Amino acid sequence: MRRDSDRQPGRGMFGVFMRDRLLYILCVLVIVGLAVCLLLLERKRYPGMVETGTVYYFILLSFVALFAWLAADYIRQRYYFKQMYEAIERTDDLQASTIVQSAATEEQRLVIELLQEQHRAFLGELNRYRRSQEMHNHFVLQWVHHMKTPISVIHLQMQEGAESGWKTEEEQRSMAASMIEEADRLTRGLEMMLHTARLDKFELDVHIRRLPLHDLIRTAINAHKRLCIRHSIFPKVEGELWVESDEKWMTFVLNQLVSNAIKYSKNKPGAKALLFRLLQQEAGRGELIVSDEGIGIAPQDIPRVFDPFFTGENGRTTGESTGMGLYLAKRVMTKLGHGIRVESELGSGTTVTLTFEPKGIHVIELDR
Repeated sequence: MRRDSDRQPGRGMFGVFMRDRLLYILCVLVIVGLAVCLLLLERKRYPGMVETGTVYYFILLSFVALFAWLAADYIRQRYYFKQMYEAIERTDDLQASTIVQSAATEEQRLVIELLQEQHRAFLGELNRYRRSQEMHNHFVLQWVHHMKTPISVIHLQMQEGAESGWKTEEEQRSMAASMIEEADRLTRGLEMMLHTARLDKFELDVHIRRLPLHDLIRTAINAHKRLCIRHSIFPKVEGELWVESDEKWMTFVLNQLVSNAIKYSKNKPGAKALLFRLLQQEAGRGELIVSDEGIGIAPQDIPRVFDPFFTGENGRTTGESTGMGLYLAKRVMTKLGHGIRVESELGSGTTVTLTFEPKGIHVIELDR
């Protein structure tokens, strides 16, 4: 149901204006009443000094001055009230608050300033939400496209096997290995999608404790050992390091780094090394340096490797890159209070350095 003030904004404005000034009107009436009482007392004390007409004239003059002040004040502020009512009637319009521009008092100027600041904050939050939704939708579409490939490969191999009868053991082993690799790709894709969804509620899905980082590295290597063997990649872990972090999220980051190292090293001929160096530094600091001997990253692409959906020149040539691995790794490391940086030489390999500060656990970053 619409209010009367919505149907008749002029009457509504005047009613609001008068209600806000009832206290002032009451104060004026009290003062005029006291003044009249004083005049009457003086007339009684000194008969003939104050005539009755003078008292009436004073009362009339007081009311004229009051009405004149109210009229002038209403005329001065009516544009402000009119704009406020227009903004209220256009609540479906995101720009409604910008209608209010006419301020007659300092209080109204503060209200307008507040509306403008709130409008800017609202648009900023809306733009961030829209960008987040666009990124999510783009990632989902891209993820579905990449997941179709291993499903198609598995389906094709099953069809070929059914037609040929998988005649030899060598064919069976080769087909089984290929299907396992495609299944691993599906699993990694599902894990990436799951962790991407959980990032929005990171603070509800984190458990910090002291972790042996060297053990997590070995777990990540074991998860990719078939690919490492198939593509002649030889991982090596040097040193030990204990850090304050979350086991699940750090395992996710390490899996992304190992997966990237394999992805960009497998097409190079010969044996390739994948080195993990753990360095315990002073004051509780630590570093993990991951170095591969892959195809590297073009110099102009390095500043953008942490941008979402950025694949770079080499990513486009491999055809497997989603552009989300390092972006998600960066977000997770930042939320955990850790650091990550990338160095690379085109054709020689890439080095990713993870840094761990003793105070990192106290600065977990939450989404706004």
